[in-house]
Amino acid sequence: MKKLTALLSVIAMLLLAACGGNQGASTSTGSGDGDEKVIEMWHIETGEREALFEEVAKQFEEENDGVKVKLLQAPNDAYKQKLAVSMSGGNPPDIFQSWGGGWLKHFVDQGNVEDITANVDQDHYLEMALNNGTFDDKVYGVPMGLSLDVIFYNKEIFEKYNLEEPKTYEEFTNVIKTLNENDVTPLALTNKTKWPGAYYLMNFASRIGGPDLFESAFNREGRGFDDPAYVQAGEYIQELVEMDAFNKGFNGIPYDEGRGRQLMYSGQAAMMDMTISFLNNVREEAPDFEEKLGFFVFPTIPGGEGNQTQVGGATGPVWSVASESEHPELAAEFIKALTTKETSQKFTDRTGTLTAVKGVVPKDDFVKEFYEVAQNASHIQMPYDQTLPPELAELHKDTTQALFGLSMTPEEAAKKMEAKAEELLE
Repeated sequence: MKKLTALLSVIAMLLLAACGGNQGASTSTGSGDGDEKVIEMWHIETGEREALFEEVAKQFEEENDGVKVKLLQAPNDAYKQKLAVSMSGGNPPDIFQSWGGGWLKHFVDQGNVEDITANVDQDHYLEMALNNGTFDDKVYGVPMGLSLDVIFYNKEIFEKYNLEEPKTYEEFTNVIKTLNENDVTPLALTNKTKWPGAYYLMNFASRIGGPDLFESAFNREGRGFDDPAYVQAGEYIQELVEMDAFNKGFNGIPYDEGRGRQLMYSGQAAMMDMTISFLNNVREEAPDFEEKLGFFVFPTIPGGEGNQTQVGGATGPVWSVASESEHPELAAEFIKALTTKETSQKFTDRTGTLTAVKGVVPKDDFVKEFYEVAQNASHIQMPYDQTLPPELAELHKDTTQALFGLSMTPEEAAKKMEAKAEELLE
């Protein structure tokens, strides 16, 4: 019995030791010259983005004696689940990444996010991007990056079949027909995780109903998610499916595995609707493909209220401080270090994307093309799933995936969305 008791004591001590690492909010640990202040940041980024964060952390530590910055990276889906659990358990990191909008507001409404308005120079950031982390005139999230949604294409394939960048839906479908006739998959799509297909719904809806459609439905200002424009958007999606515009089995293929991108790299598919992060994927996975890469903005729809100066976009990373942080001021200072003009210039030049910090012009020729689109945009639509409350955001992705699968009619999808919106938004 004594041996058993001793054994259990050892096991308990080992478990305590294993769980003793800092898994959430900041801690102070003993050091030779006093307490060391530790701030922990969770994020999803890899490659050059992660490397840049590590460089900023090292410099921050050098400039702040007795401070340690711990960075923890996790894949997108695992990260979201891990953060939600840590928030509900009262043990989140000091700093966490989000995309702003409804996803961040969910944690704000729960009292889990620090108001950092006093710590932020709001003129330092693009107003549209900062607004995505601002609620009730209080800043809860600071944007570092700005992305756009465009349609990438293989210039070599387009040249081979005498195709031009389509500006209208009729031109777009003519391109699709020509590619099908030549046994080239027109559009690569990996829609198991649902968000890639959602870009089509948002683009069609904006082109049909105009840029104010979503805001009107979201803010309950006259139009709803059952607006005829949303029904028509669903009809256009299903028309593309019935035209064999996409690769087979697209609703069962996850984006992160890269199979859709491989269709592009190998020349099996000619186009892909995706955020400008695709350029970074190309540079990491298939750098030789970049010389073949072009892009265009989503085409216009006959009789629609939208035009090509209205584009889809997203903010990210958006940095926030958890209300449970023991060192909120220090955490806010590190966020400022991540979004200085100097760091932001490195961010855009090294990662092939745009930044939400004012006055940062890309040096990279390809990224400059994205920059021109953003500069000339009359409206940038943030993703629905990052703006809507989580339950409605999931329904939006579920119903859109069902539209692609032809298992739900556009009318049914629109009615489901509006019914849930009436329940959650009013």
